[in-house]
Amino acid sequence: MAQGPGYPSIVKQALSSYASLLAKCPSPSYNIILAFDDGNSQYLLRKLGWTESSRVRQTVLHIAIRNGKIWIEEDWTEEGIATYFLSHGIPREDIVLGFQPPIMRPYTEFAVG
Repeated sequence: MAQGPGYPSIVKQALSSYASLLAKCPSPSYNIILAFDDGNSQYLLRKLGWTESSRVRQTVLHIAIRNGKIWIEEDWTEEGIATYFLSHGIPREDIVLGFQPPIMRPYTEFAVG
């Protein structure tokens, strides 16, 4: 599978960085799950656990690498993981906001696919 140079390591570094931030939360009621599937170029950061009465199961970040581009499939971070990628030298044309409907992607400042 073609991909930008070093993209898997940058994606893993980004998710690990966000996981460290979540771990600093005082007494979280959830576990932080990192899942890296290099064979399929899929990378996840999840919260999994319990509050007093309900299950916590949230995908905070889901990143895929397809056709040489970083696809942001799910992003529940405050400033957006695209900001992290841009600050680490990933060009806008290599970032796709996969959570946006295809019809809306041409109006973003990123790649359409």
